[in-house]
Amino acid sequence: MSLATDPLWYKNAIFYELHIRAFADSNGDGKGDLLGIIPKLDYLKELGVDCIWLLPMFPSPLKDDGYDIADYYNIHPDYGTVEDFKKLVDEAHARGLRVITDLVLNHTSDQHAWFIESRKSKDNPYRDYYVWSDTDQKYQETRIIFLDTEPSNWTYDETTGQYYWHRFYASQPDLNYDNPVVADTMIEVLKYWMDMGIDGFRADAVPYLFEREGTNCENLPETHAYLKRVRAVLDADYPGTILLGEANQWPWDLRPYFGGNPDDPEMPGDEFHMAFHFPVMPRIYKALKLGDASDIIQIMADTPAIPSNSQWCVFLRNHDELTLEMVTEEDRQLLWQLYAPDPRMRLNLGIRRRLAPLLDNNRAKIELANSILFTLPGAPIIYYGDEIGMGDNIWLFDRNGVRTPMQWTSEPGAGFSAAAPETFYAPLIDDETYGYQKINVAAQMADPASLFHTLKHMVAVRKANPVLGEGSYQFLRTGNKAILANLRQSDQAAILAIHNLSGQNQTAVLDLSDFAGRIPRDLLGRLATSLPEISTVPYSVSVKPLDYFWLKLK
Repeated sequence: MSLATDPLWYKNAIFYELHIRAFADSNGDGKGDLLGIIPKLDYLKELGVDCIWLLPMFPSPLKDDGYDIADYYNIHPDYGTVEDFKKLVDEAHARGLRVITDLVLNHTSDQHAWFIESRKSKDNPYRDYYVWSDTDQKYQETRIIFLDTEPSNWTYDETTGQYYWHRFYASQPDLNYDNPVVADTMIEVLKYWMDMGIDGFRADAVPYLFEREGTNCENLPETHAYLKRVRAVLDADYPGTILLGEANQWPWDLRPYFGGNPDDPEMPGDEFHMAFHFPVMPRIYKALKLGDASDIIQIMADTPAIPSNSQWCVFLRNHDELTLEMVTEEDRQLLWQLYAPDPRMRLNLGIRRRLAPLLDNNRAKIELANSILFTLPGAPIIYYGDEIGMGDNIWLFDRNGVRTPMQWTSEPGAGFSAAAPETFYAPLIDDETYGYQKINVAAQMADPASLFHTLKHMVAVRKANPVLGEGSYQFLRTGNKAILANLRQSDQAAILAIHNLSGQNQTAVLDLSDFAGRIPRDLLGRLATSLPEISTVPYSVSVKPLDYFWLKLK
């Protein structure tokens, strides 16, 4: 189907998260930009992704890497112009690639013209664009998200003698959605960018739009009502586009963000098309360290059904810290101990590391984690550079250690920029294990056995088998906690994904009697010998350490 004609394209899509500043520099200033991405689109097409997600591209003082927006209607001068952006979207579409961008609804930068006006006086026309109070004692039941840096959600403003509200950094004051002008204006912002032909938005930090005394100021009914209004605009004026919601919440708290009727999954959703499944992610890492699938199985059992026109987004890593907000305190301490032994690796309630270093640069573990990701319910997201096993720099500020320049070649500058490397926005990874001289796109594309080619193959097989995106899922009993066996089914197909989470040989004993008479077919080409025919007796499969199979059963 063409880009325009499949309204449910996102259900079986592969997303690629791309930091413009980090990807490719077209003008030699040491910073990635929009025009730099265009020559790299064919690379993304070869990898097999369907949709590019661009991190914030708006003018910003960059105190939070662009999530502090100073102007919703323009492009950051480092990245280019609105015309450059239109060209990128057109070039992506010409290759069958969709583009979604980040939109920060909850807050602006304190450098935004609205806030500069707002803090001039209490009777300024823009005062009511933000949330002000005579006291910092309101909304006391609201948690502080950036625990490492912010002592309060309120900051005192000397000029007017009042406090303003912010859920993130003090430099990011929250917008006041109780002001209808703000609510209307943000929909106009959305339409401005949708009119350029983009395929949707990843909406940042959506649970926090409204504040109400006596609540934790998250997931409020008013927030859902506003998001339904946003969805209605997309459905009416921009069919085939999506809203992807970022809400770091438990699955049962996320369910309302899809809209529809929780008791009737066949009733279409009318809020977000997609939402990130945050809680399953840290449980994948726990399972890999402990060789125990139990927590993955449990969190998915606790995940409610979502509307038939909705989809989860699943991921292993992204541009933020690996968040441990959605685990118990006991598990948080355990995961810190296992994955962040150096205190510098820890940030807020999470870990500032990339996928390959987290998994000890162990190729088998990296593949296994991706195989779990690609067979879970939901559309997978690949974070730029993880397809080649890039490293990180934990000594950079905040979360910047996982936002270093993309490593294209082994040449000086890593093919990222023609500028002198010492002028780059961030230093290249240049150590013995992860340095660009060794880990780069050119080397991996030239090596048929590379991680890039393994992931490319996984992407292709996943896309050729839509049941992995849209089918039902069931974790089968295996008699062995080290084995994760996930059965994905539709009327047309059934695929069984088997993962050995341990470093020892394991055996899975499965009840596959529903498929008696069939011979499992190895979709990824990983089995040395073919498997026997299934009968009504328990079916036994031997799995080598950290190995995985996708078996087609019908």
